Amino acid sequence: MTLEACQRRLYIATVQLEKVTKRGRTEPKRGYDDACGTAHALELIGERWALLVLRELLLGPRRFSDLRADLPAISANVLTQRLTDLESRGLVRKRKLPPPASVQVYEATEWGLETAVLIRELGRWAARSPSHDPTLPLSGVSIMLSFTAMLNADRAGSFDGKVAFRFGEMTYLAEVQDGAIQVRRGEAEEGQALVTGEPTDVAAVVYGGAPLDLLTIDGDRAVAKRFLSLFTLPPKAS
Repeated sequence: MTLEACQRRLYIATVQLEKVTKRGRTEPKRGYDDACGTAHALELIGERWALLVLRELLLGPRRFSDLRADLPAISANVLTQRLTDLESRGLVRKRKLPPPASVQVYEATEWGLETAVLIRELGRWAARSPSHDPTLPLSGVSIMLSFTAMLNADRAGSFDGKVAFRFGEMTYLAEVQDGAIQVRRGEAEEGQALVTGEPTDVAAVVYGGAPLDLLTIDGDRAVAKRFLSLFTLPPKAS
């Protein structure tokens, strides 16, 4: 083989190696070169899925499989990447639960939990969109957080009550008092009533006017019925 032929083959091999290397290399995250806090917020949580992953951690730690189940459109690879990104930015941490659970979970840090108000107001603002479709799938965390955004203080009036919601293996508690609401993880026994059903069914009853019989209610049915009537969607933008 001539020297020229060897050089040609070496050049082709080098080009092919560079292509393979570039395909496997992760491109650096591009910033906005803008000192505004809003720009930096987008650098922290503006990537696709990042904010929704963080949303799912606002009411307590979750296993990787739990996150996959409640975000069915996300791939395992993308979820892993977003959790890694959020952890590196100080918004999420992972830890191992003590026995008998002994499983690894992800949870929002104290700083990460501060995004709750952002997610609440962003959700309320987006609900005014004429193209918003409330019939799409949503998670248990989503419907519980929606209560904090859509509580109608005038409807609540002097109502004080606690209602538990069970979605699969997870139970949440919503408490309304003095025209304000708090939601958290809880036990069914803490509520005056227990509502069981799919999150989409709860949304259909609360926001779509579907019949109450769509849900299973144990305990004080009157309290549950009154609670489910306290929420209204904001008017659509013109």
